[in-house]
Amino acid sequence: MAEKKMSPMMVHYLETKKQYPDCILFYRLGDFYEMFFDDARTAAEELELVLTGKDCGLEERAPMCGIPFHAAESYITRLVKKGYKVAIAEQTEDPKLAKGLVRREVIRVVTPGTIISSDALDDGKNNYLMCIAYVCGAFGLSAIDIGTGEFYISETSDMKSLKDFVSHFSPSEIICNDELFMSGLDTAELEERVHARLSAMPREHFYEDECRDLIRKHFHAELSGLGIADLSAGVIAAGTVLRYVYDTQFSTVSYITGIRIYNLSEHMILDSSTLRNLELLETLREKEKKGSLLYVLDRTRTAMGARLMRRIISEPLISRDAIVKRQDAVEELCQRFIDREEIVEYLRPVYDLDRLLSRISSAVANPRDLLMFSQSISMVPHIKAVLGLFSSELLKELYEGLDELPELLELLSRAIDEDAPVSVRDGGIIKEGFDQEADRLRYTKNHGKELLLKLEQEEREKTGIRTLKIKFNKVFGYSIEISNSFKDQVPERYRRRQTLANGERYTTEELEKLEEELIGADEKLRALEYELFLQVKEQVAAEAGRIHRLSSSLAMLDALCSLSSVAQRNNFVRPSINEKGVIDIKDGRHPVVELMLGEGSFIPNDTYL
Repeated sequence: MAEKKMSPMMVHYLETKKQYPDCILFYRLGDFYEMFFDDARTAAEELELVLTGKDCGLEERAPMCGIPFHAAESYITRLVKKGYKVAIAEQTEDPKLAKGLVRREVIRVVTPGTIISSDALDDGKNNYLMCIAYVCGAFGLSAIDIGTGEFYISETSDMKSLKDFVSHFSPSEIICNDELFMSGLDTAELEERVHARLSAMPREHFYEDECRDLIRKHFHAELSGLGIADLSAGVIAAGTVLRYVYDTQFSTVSYITGIRIYNLSEHMILDSSTLRNLELLETLREKEKKGSLLYVLDRTRTAMGARLMRRIISEPLISRDAIVKRQDAVEELCQRFIDREEIVEYLRPVYDLDRLLSRISSAVANPRDLLMFSQSISMVPHIKAVLGLFSSELLKELYEGLDELPELLELLSRAIDEDAPVSVRDGGIIKEGFDQEADRLRYTKNHGKELLLKLEQEEREKTGIRTLKIKFNKVFGYSIEISNSFKDQVPERYRRRQTLANGERYTTEELEKLEEELIGADEKLRALEYELFLQVKEQVAAEAGRIHRLSSSLAMLDALCSLSSVAQRNNFVRPSINEKGVIDIKDGRHPVVELMLGEGSFIPNDTYL
């Protein structure tokens, strides 16, 4: 294309597009995000938009379509769900202050594995981004959910274990190196297996030294301290996926505070065929939750608990001690069912702490996110008071893990107004009494008329001119109007501004100062409230480790309450464990079939293996 003939804006658009060739580029122009050329054709077809054209110096008009910027999230979500990546080029300076072309920069790249919009995600499921690094005959594996901060690492040389790892995490996006396509693995089958977007990354992303260094810097710890020093291929996968997150989110995602080795020996290995054929998480034909074991057991009240319940079912425990420990907790919750139901009531108002933290730690958070976070942690003292009555080992451990975060609750209750709007730029965010300067600007904004009347009265008393009035004019602003009959009484400190037919308009230092405050108060207040909002946000994000631990404890408590409630409602019994290799069940009932058939329709039967 003959770029020399194009406008500076179109030249910049094309330069930006070259940097993100595999993305649909949303380019901000005024109140719209515009797309051009092939991006416009694709977006118009996928989003059902009208395709127009733009004269840009070429022989033919450039295909073009656009969307309102305030509705961008819903359009981005639709494109990402179809497997596309979206790069958002935002105006990074005020168009009124720009000299020439308004500066625009890509501020975020949204992909199937990095989207954090609440409208795009299922509260009860994780959204994993996965990296597979094929290095010297070994598969390095890592999976990260940037919405919850969960980060896993593993390594295997077995093709079946690789497929099981992928099936278990069921990522929405997989990144890999070119070597993976030469490993003998059927990558088409891999994509089809989990319906994920699979794409190869540049070779330099997989350099081991750089990956190790990146992990050290992110976690402020040596790899040996993290327990992953010996996982050479796994470290490459983990470092690569972390860099990919940095590159798309344009931040260091500091709320991701830990990395866990996914150890196959800790849980019973359920391969993809087992998960599918036993209909543990969804039915075989309809792919629906209803009719699965998850449908029977999941009566959780929080999003964190719902995600954990999926893991409990798909990762059965194989340690006898761990199983008995969980059984003890469920049994005690059944015995103290009134206390259990009180805990459940306190869990109802708790929002998704992990995903709220990811939003608060990024640029997409709004005041409502902080209010939801505040409401959630305000429930913790009530939950802890009831949980303190229990004595089983696991429930006592959860009690110790319930951090009430008192300083954050106090900060948010003082700082964020309960009626704060969604937008962070419209003001009305910060409570009165939180910041002295904000209070002063708010008073000036809300009591401007009173301040003018007060100054007017003071000037009447000082000058003795009873008809003196302060008036506003769009051209001259605020002025003191004095009729010609009182001309001789005008003080020397008054400066003439305008001559009228029947009098004169004046100003004073006091009036000019008040005028400046009145006219700029609203804008200054909104800017200050935004800065204070960012400061509060940063203080919350700084406690990411404590928040994740609290979330984990609440999730497990919610899942245990769900198992207890289901057991009691369906008259389940606690099975005894033997190590003789014998299963002997009397009057056994299939939990899913019994529920689907309805009460009284299932005939119990014995099983001996």
